[in-house]
Amino acid sequence: MDGKINLGLVRLTPILASLLFGVFCAFLIWASSIETYAVTPFPEGVGSVGNAFYFVILVGLGASMLYLLLRKRNHKLINLIIGFALTTAVFLLSVIYLSAAFSLFIVPHVETLILTLSVFITAIVDFIIFKTRSKFCDAVILCLGGGLGAFLGFSIPTLSSFLILSFLAVYDAFAVYHGPVGKIAHSGLEQLRGLSFSFKDIQMGLGDLTFYSMLSGHMLLYFGFFPCLASLIGILVGCLLAFKMLEKRGMFPGLPFPILFGLTAGFLVSLIGF
Repeated sequence: MDGKINLGLVRLTPILASLLFGVFCAFLIWASSIETYAVTPFPEGVGSVGNAFYFVILVGLGASMLYLLLRKRNHKLINLIIGFALTTAVFLLSVIYLSAAFSLFIVPHVETLILTLSVFITAIVDFIIFKTRSKFCDAVILCLGGGLGAFLGFSIPTLSSFLILSFLAVYDAFAVYHGPVGKIAHSGLEQLRGLSFSFKDIQMGLGDLTFYSMLSGHMLLYFGFFPCLASLIGILVGCLLAFKMLEKRGMFPGLPFPILFGLTAGFLVSLIGF
Protein backbone atom coordinates (compact mmCIF):
# COMPACT_ATOMS: atom_id res chain seq x y z
CA MET A 1 0.00 0.00 0.00
CA ASP A 2 2.82 2.42 0.84
CA GLY A 3 4.44 1.64 -2.48
CA LYS A 4 1.25 2.54 -4.37
CA ILE A 5 0.89 5.77 -2.44
CA ASN A 6 4.51 6.71 -3.13
CA LEU A 7 4.10 5.88 -6.83
CA GLY A 8 0.98 8.06 -6.98
CA LEU A 9 2.80 10.98 -5.38
CA VAL A 10 5.76 10.57 -7.76
CA ARG A 11 3.35 10.69 -10.71
CA LEU A 12 2.24 14.12 -9.51
CA THR A 13 5.76 15.54 -9.88
CA PRO A 14 5.50 16.73 -13.51
CA ILE A 15 2.03 18.16 -12.93
CA LEU A 16 3.27 20.07 -9.89
CA ALA A 17 6.23 21.35 -11.92
CA SER A 18 3.89 22.59 -14.67
CA LEU A 19 1.58 24.23 -12.11
CA LEU A 20 4.48 25.98 -10.37
CA PHE A 21 5.78 27.28 -13.67
CA GLY A 22 2.29 28.54 -14.45
CA VAL A 23 2.09 30.27 -11.07
CA PHE A 24 5.45 31.90 -11.75
CA CYS A 25 4.15 33.14 -15.12
CA ALA A 26 1.00 34.47 -13.45
CA PHE A 27 3.10 36.24 -10.82
CA LEU A 28 5.20 37.78 -13.59
CA ILE A 29 2.04 39.15 -15.18
CA TRP A 30 0.79 40.42 -11.81
CA ALA A 31 4.06 42.23 -11.10
CA SER A 32 4.19 43.85 -14.53
CA SER A 33 2.07 46.48 -16.21
CA ILE A 34 1.11 44.65 -19.40
CA GLU A 35 -2.43 45.06 -20.68
CA THR A 36 -5.13 42.40 -20.75
CA TYR A 37 -5.58 40.44 -23.98
CA ALA A 38 -9.16 39.60 -24.97
CA VAL A 39 -9.45 35.96 -26.10
CA THR A 40 -13.21 35.45 -25.60
CA PRO A 41 -15.71 36.49 -28.29
CA PHE A 42 -18.59 37.48 -25.99
CA PRO A 43 -18.81 40.05 -23.17
CA GLU A 44 -18.55 38.91 -19.57
CA GLY A 45 -21.90 38.30 -17.87
CA VAL A 46 -24.58 37.64 -20.46
CA GLY A 47 -21.99 36.18 -22.82
CA SER A 48 -20.16 33.96 -20.34
CA VAL A 49 -22.09 30.81 -21.25
CA GLY A 50 -21.42 31.59 -24.92
CA ASN A 51 -17.70 31.85 -24.15
CA ALA A 52 -17.80 28.44 -22.47
CA PHE A 53 -19.53 26.84 -25.46
CA TYR A 54 -17.07 28.59 -27.77
CA PHE A 55 -14.08 26.95 -26.05
CA VAL A 56 -15.76 23.53 -25.92
CA ILE A 57 -16.55 23.74 -29.64
CA LEU A 58 -12.96 24.75 -30.45
CA VAL A 59 -11.55 21.88 -28.40
CA GLY A 60 -14.05 19.42 -29.87
CA LEU A 61 -13.38 20.47 -33.46
CA GLY A 62 -9.63 20.30 -32.93
CA ALA A 63 -9.79 16.82 -31.42
CA SER A 64 -12.15 15.58 -34.16
CA MET A 65 -9.88 16.93 -36.90
CA LEU A 66 -6.80 15.26 -35.41
CA TYR A 67 -8.66 11.95 -35.05
CA LEU A 68 -9.81 12.01 -38.68
CA LEU A 69 -6.28 12.76 -39.86
CA LEU A 70 -4.94 9.93 -37.70
CA ARG A 71 -7.45 7.54 -39.26
CA LYS A 72 -6.27 8.57 -42.72
CA ARG A 73 -2.64 8.25 -41.53
CA ASN A 74 -1.93 11.74 -42.82
CA HIS A 75 0.98 12.30 -40.46
CA LYS A 76 2.58 15.03 -42.57
CA LEU A 77 -0.50 17.24 -42.30
CA ILE A 78 -0.83 16.44 -38.59
CA ASN A 79 2.76 17.50 -37.97
CA LEU A 80 2.25 20.62 -40.07
CA ILE A 81 -0.84 21.67 -38.10
CA ILE A 82 0.70 20.90 -34.71
CA GLY A 83 3.96 22.57 -35.69
CA PHE A 84 2.22 25.75 -36.82
CA ALA A 85 0.02 25.88 -33.70
CA LEU A 86 2.88 25.27 -31.25
CA THR A 87 5.26 27.63 -33.03
CA THR A 88 2.67 30.41 -32.95
CA ALA A 89 1.83 29.74 -29.30
CA VAL A 90 5.46 29.65 -28.15
CA PHE A 91 6.33 32.83 -30.03
CA LEU A 92 3.35 34.78 -28.69
CA LEU A 93 3.87 33.54 -25.14
CA SER A 94 7.56 34.43 -25.34
CA VAL A 95 6.68 37.97 -26.43
CA ILE A 96 4.09 38.33 -23.65
CA TYR A 97 6.24 37.02 -20.80
CA LEU A 98 9.42 38.73 -21.94
CA SER A 99 7.44 41.97 -22.20
CA ALA A 100 6.16 41.41 -18.67
CA ALA A 101 9.68 40.70 -17.37
CA PHE A 102 11.38 43.62 -19.11
CA SER A 103 8.63 46.03 -18.04
CA LEU A 104 10.09 45.74 -14.53
CA PHE A 105 13.39 47.25 -15.70
CA ILE A 106 14.66 50.02 -17.93
CA VAL A 107 16.19 48.28 -20.93
CA PRO A 108 17.34 50.10 -24.09
CA HIS A 109 15.94 48.86 -27.41
CA VAL A 110 13.65 46.55 -25.49
CA GLU A 111 11.30 45.83 -28.41
CA THR A 112 14.14 44.56 -30.59
CA LEU A 113 15.51 42.49 -27.71
CA ILE A 114 12.13 40.92 -26.99
CA LEU A 115 11.57 40.06 -30.64
CA THR A 116 15.05 38.56 -31.03
CA LEU A 117 14.78 36.47 -27.86
CA SER A 118 11.27 35.31 -28.79
CA VAL A 119 12.45 34.07 -32.19
CA PHE A 120 15.41 32.32 -30.53
CA ILE A 121 13.23 30.65 -27.87
CA THR A 122 10.71 29.53 -30.49
CA ALA A 123 13.44 28.01 -32.66
CA ILE A 124 14.93 26.14 -29.68
CA VAL A 125 11.53 24.81 -28.59
CA ASP A 126 10.66 23.66 -32.12
CA PHE A 127 14.00 21.89 -32.42
CA ILE A 128 13.54 20.10 -29.08
CA ILE A 129 9.98 18.99 -29.79
CA PHE A 130 10.23 18.00 -33.45
CA LYS A 131 13.89 17.12 -33.98
CA THR A 132 14.90 15.33 -30.77
CA ARG A 133 13.49 12.54 -28.63
CA SER A 134 15.07 13.60 -25.37
CA LYS A 135 13.41 14.16 -22.01
CA PHE A 136 13.77 17.88 -22.67
CA CYS A 137 10.71 17.51 -24.89
CA ASP A 138 8.53 16.61 -21.90
CA ALA A 139 10.01 19.48 -19.89
CA VAL A 140 9.17 21.92 -22.69
CA ILE A 141 5.58 20.64 -22.84
CA LEU A 142 5.20 21.04 -19.07
CA CYS A 143 6.39 24.64 -19.29
CA LEU A 144 4.22 25.33 -22.32
CA GLY A 145 1.14 24.05 -20.50
CA GLY A 146 1.91 26.19 -17.47
CA GLY A 147 2.62 29.33 -19.49
CA LEU A 148 -0.39 28.96 -21.78
CA GLY A 149 -2.69 28.26 -18.84
CA ALA A 150 -1.48 31.31 -16.92
CA PHE A 151 -2.08 33.48 -19.99
CA LEU A 152 -5.65 32.19 -20.35
CA GLY A 153 -6.26 32.67 -16.62
CA PHE A 154 -5.10 36.27 -16.99
CA SER A 155 -7.03 37.02 -20.18
CA ILE A 156 -10.43 35.48 -19.41
CA PRO A 157 -12.75 37.07 -16.79
CA THR A 158 -13.78 35.09 -13.73
CA LEU A 159 -17.28 33.88 -14.62
CA SER A 160 -16.24 32.90 -18.13
CA SER A 161 -13.12 31.16 -16.79
CA PHE A 162 -15.03 29.01 -14.33
CA LEU A 163 -17.76 28.16 -16.83
CA ILE A 164 -15.18 27.27 -19.47
CA LEU A 165 -13.35 24.98 -17.04
CA SER A 166 -16.60 23.37 -15.86
CA PHE A 167 -17.92 22.80 -19.38
CA LEU A 168 -14.58 21.41 -20.54
CA ALA A 169 -14.49 19.00 -17.60
CA VAL A 170 -17.92 17.67 -18.62
CA TYR A 171 -16.90 17.51 -22.28
CA ASP A 172 -13.68 15.69 -21.35
CA ALA A 173 -15.63 12.99 -19.51
CA PHE A 174 -17.79 12.48 -22.61
CA ALA A 175 -15.00 12.73 -25.17
CA VAL A 176 -12.74 10.18 -23.47
CA TYR A 177 -15.37 7.42 -23.52
CA HIS A 178 -17.59 8.36 -26.44
CA GLY A 179 -15.77 11.03 -28.45
CA PRO A 180 -12.54 11.74 -30.32
CA VAL A 181 -10.26 12.08 -27.29
CA GLY A 182 -10.60 8.44 -26.30
CA LYS A 183 -10.17 7.30 -29.90
CA ILE A 184 -7.00 9.36 -30.21
CA ALA A 185 -5.71 7.82 -26.97
CA HIS A 186 -6.34 4.33 -28.36
CA SER A 187 -4.48 5.29 -31.53
CA GLY A 188 -1.51 6.45 -29.48
CA LEU A 189 -0.91 9.92 -28.10
CA GLU A 190 2.79 9.54 -28.86
CA GLN A 191 1.93 10.13 -32.53
CA LEU A 192 0.99 13.72 -31.68
CA ARG A 193 4.41 15.14 -30.84
CA GLY A 194 4.16 18.25 -28.72
CA LEU A 195 0.62 17.59 -27.52
CA SER A 196 1.31 15.09 -24.74
CA PHE A 197 3.93 13.92 -22.27
CA SER A 198 4.59 10.59 -20.58
CA PHE A 199 5.91 9.86 -17.09
CA LYS A 200 5.85 6.66 -15.02
CA ASP A 201 3.47 4.88 -17.44
CA ILE A 202 1.10 7.88 -17.44
CA GLN A 203 0.29 9.79 -20.61
CA MET A 204 -1.35 13.20 -20.30
CA GLY A 205 -2.32 15.77 -22.86
CA LEU A 206 -1.09 19.35 -23.11
CA GLY A 207 -4.70 20.51 -22.74
CA ASP A 208 -4.97 19.03 -19.24
CA LEU A 209 -1.86 20.89 -18.08
CA THR A 210 -3.08 24.10 -19.69
CA PHE A 211 -6.45 24.10 -17.98
CA TYR A 212 -4.97 23.15 -14.59
CA SER A 213 -2.69 26.20 -14.81
CA MET A 214 -5.52 28.35 -16.11
CA LEU A 215 -7.39 27.65 -12.87
CA SER A 216 -4.49 28.18 -10.48
CA GLY A 217 -3.21 31.21 -12.39
CA HIS A 218 -6.62 32.87 -12.37
CA MET A 219 -6.92 32.23 -8.64
CA LEU A 220 -3.59 33.93 -8.00
CA LEU A 221 -4.29 36.94 -10.21
CA TYR A 222 -7.89 37.61 -9.16
CA PHE A 223 -8.28 36.06 -5.70
CA GLY A 224 -4.83 35.99 -4.11
CA PHE A 225 -2.17 33.62 -2.83
CA PHE A 226 -4.16 31.39 -0.47
CA PRO A 227 -7.03 30.63 -2.91
CA CYS A 228 -4.32 29.84 -5.47
CA LEU A 229 -2.57 27.51 -3.03
CA ALA A 230 -5.88 25.82 -2.19
CA SER A 231 -6.65 25.33 -5.88
CA LEU A 232 -3.18 23.82 -6.42
CA ILE A 233 -3.78 21.31 -3.65
CA GLY A 234 -7.24 20.54 -5.00
CA ILE A 235 -5.90 19.96 -8.50
CA LEU A 236 -3.21 17.59 -7.21
CA VAL A 237 -5.69 15.66 -5.08
CA GLY A 238 -7.98 15.40 -8.11
CA CYS A 239 -5.09 14.14 -10.24
CA LEU A 240 -4.21 11.54 -7.62
CA LEU A 241 -7.80 10.24 -7.64
CA ALA A 242 -7.81 10.26 -11.45
CA PHE A 243 -4.61 8.18 -11.47
CA LYS A 244 -6.23 5.62 -9.18
CA MET A 245 -9.23 5.40 -11.51
CA LEU A 246 -6.82 5.10 -14.43
CA GLU A 247 -5.23 2.03 -12.85
CA LYS A 248 -8.65 0.35 -12.68
CA ARG A 249 -10.03 1.39 -16.08
CA GLY A 250 -6.95 1.82 -18.26
CA MET A 251 -8.21 5.21 -19.47
CA PHE A 252 -9.75 8.09 -17.54
CA PRO A 253 -10.45 11.78 -18.27
CA GLY A 254 -7.88 14.15 -16.84
CA LEU A 255 -10.06 17.20 -16.20
CA PRO A 256 -13.17 16.36 -14.11
CA PHE A 257 -11.63 15.50 -10.73
CA PRO A 258 -8.81 18.11 -10.75
CA ILE A 259 -11.11 20.91 -11.94
CA LEU A 260 -13.84 19.98 -9.46
CA PHE A 261 -11.48 19.81 -6.49
CA GLY A 262 -9.42 22.81 -7.60
CA LEU A 263 -12.45 25.06 -8.13
CA THR A 264 -14.10 23.97 -4.89
CA ALA A 265 -10.98 24.43 -2.77
CA GLY A 266 -10.13 27.79 -4.30
CA PHE A 267 -13.66 29.14 -3.89
CA LEU A 268 -13.99 27.94 -0.30
CA VAL A 269 -10.73 29.59 0.75
CA SER A 270 -11.65 32.82 -1.03
CA LEU A 271 -15.06 32.86 0.70
CA ILE A 272 -13.42 32.35 4.09
CA GLY A 273 -11.52 35.54 3.37
CA PHE A 274 -7.85 34.48 3.28
